[in-house]
Amino acid sequence: MTELVAVDIGGTHARFALARVDGAITLSDPVTLHTADYASFATAWEEFARRQGGGLPAAAAIAVAGPVNGEAMRLTNAPWILRPAEFAASLGIERHVLVNDFAAVGHAVARAGPEHFVHLTGPDVPLPTSGTLSIVGPGTGLGVAHVWRDGRGGYRVQPTEGGHIDFAPLDALEDRILARLRQRHRRVSVERVVSGPAIVDIYETLAAIEGKPITPMDDTAVWQRGMAREDSLAAAAIDRFCLSLGSVAGDIALAQGATGVAIAGGLGLRLRDKLPRSGFAERFRAKGRFEGMMAALTVKLIVHPQPGLFGAAAAFAMEHAP
Repeated sequence: MTELVAVDIGGTHARFALARVDGAITLSDPVTLHTADYASFATAWEEFARRQGGGLPAAAAIAVAGPVNGEAMRLTNAPWILRPAEFAASLGIERHVLVNDFAAVGHAVARAGPEHFVHLTGPDVPLPTSGTLSIVGPGTGLGVAHVWRDGRGGYRVQPTEGGHIDFAPLDALEDRILARLRQRHRRVSVERVVSGPAIVDIYETLAAIEGKPITPMDDTAVWQRGMAREDSLAAAAIDRFCLSLGSVAGDIALAQGATGVAIAGGLGLRLRDKLPRSGFAERFRAKGRFEGMMAALTVKLIVHPQPGLFGAAAAFAMEHAP
């Protein structure tokens, strides 16, 4: 059995937990820290150690929101800089694995049990044990990865930058959304439409179409009011978001030759009850002459409470397996 510290560092929060790897992976209750409250990863690590009563295992699995390369890694949406070469001296770590945050989600999809998935569309069967699983995760941005399973329990995870492919409108309303975004961006990627902050542009486009005056809101307020059905335009914006997510997930599945699809990300989990009742499934299938093929793909939502921490620990288990 190996004990380690699992860490999932995003733009706003850093989550820490103690993990045990012994065939299965178990996590302690996570500790969530605000990245803005700590000057560096090392000081946040020290705070987690203090809350655990002192010493920590000399092994770590760290998932970071940003590219994993080079001697110094700057996070995409946080001011911390991680220098793996200094981990031994500054943190007391003897072994570690460092992965992109969405690669960690890929490991979680590959290793999580069936109880951690709910069905969205397609055949109501478990995700295939062989072939390619496409993973699409809307959150602060849009994460995209794929997992290849060999049918014998082995797998490989490939993170990608698929969230930055071009946005393709499917109807007149999406033409209007694209036109609005083109006023500020020379190139509009799917992340500009299918991510948490994107709900503001969808909302404001709908208001412009109806000629309704609105009070400017940030994305958090639009999501809250829309999910609570306190604002009909915000609710309509969320409906439109679900349609676009279905279209993008279908495009990714086509591009990757998927045998199954997993939706992940903080927004995916937030939309757990909404997605099955939205136009997500119809848009996922709407691929012209490939509609029958798309309808035969199983699409699940991963509902593991801490996929980043679980997946980071799984990545450690793979790299440091006996």
